[in-house]
Amino acid sequence: MSRRSGRRTGGREPVSETVGGGLAQLLPDPDRPNGWELLLDGAPQSHVDLDEPARLAFEYQRRLGHVADLAAPAGRPLSALHLGGGGLTLARYLAVTRPRSVQQVAEPDTRLTAFVRQRLPLPDGSRVRVRGADARDVLAGLPEGWADLVLADIFHGARTPAHCTSGEFLDEVRRVLRPGGSYTANLADGPPLHHLRAQVATVRSRFPEVCLVADPAVLRGRRFGNAILLAADGELPTAELTRRCAGDPHPGRLLTGRELAGFTGGASVVTDATATDSPQPPPGAFH
Repeated sequence: MSRRSGRRTGGREPVSETVGGGLAQLLPDPDRPNGWELLLDGAPQSHVDLDEPARLAFEYQRRLGHVADLAAPAGRPLSALHLGGGGLTLARYLAVTRPRSVQQVAEPDTRLTAFVRQRLPLPDGSRVRVRGADARDVLAGLPEGWADLVLADIFHGARTPAHCTSGEFLDEVRRVLRPGGSYTANLADGPPLHHLRAQVATVRSRFPEVCLVADPAVLRGRRFGNAILLAADGELPTAELTRRCAGDPHPGRLLTGRELAGFTGGASVVTDATATDSPQPPPGAFH
């Protein structure tokens, strides 16, 4: 606690509030004068820098940012759907890197959204609508072909709910995507990677072009961590995405084509009838 208070945080103190998903905490970043880390029941969820909304501190958020950067020519506004809100980090990122983008966010925890928006206001001019509903309910209410980009970062606590891991869920994602649009998801798993392999198999059953980015140690099943899955009907920017992820402070490895098919290890496609929540992280997985 002492490292996050007093002079090193400019006099800022942690703030907390009980929300629908548990205890939400905002901890001041000792290295950024207006940076904050959002925790939910002790698990890191998001990092927001109010002075630099385009600065993505978390490894998985930078990879999602690369995907957003490559979704269209630089600066072109997007219609983006965020499934999962948290600290609204990626919505802020798109608002400043692609002005005039129209964004909708599905975040069922309305108390969390109110806490975040009160303490961490969105940049001026942001066209972001946060809807207090489940991801699949929001998907069902959107017209066909609405989104250029669907970003799924769906966690209840530290686990992705089962109903947002199935082929039927992806059918709704495909319906909402316009031609040329893309889908990306933040997934979390550890050895023996049953969940991640099944998610890859499921996405490959719905999209012809798929790639996966993660820390090599995660892909080898050596530790628990995040992986970013990207899918579309058309060609993916794999060469540029590989270059960007390799140049990150924590380099990521990209799998596609036969290598990605081999990674699935014969995993079955997930359906609503067979879906389960993603695995619980082991103690200390994200610390």
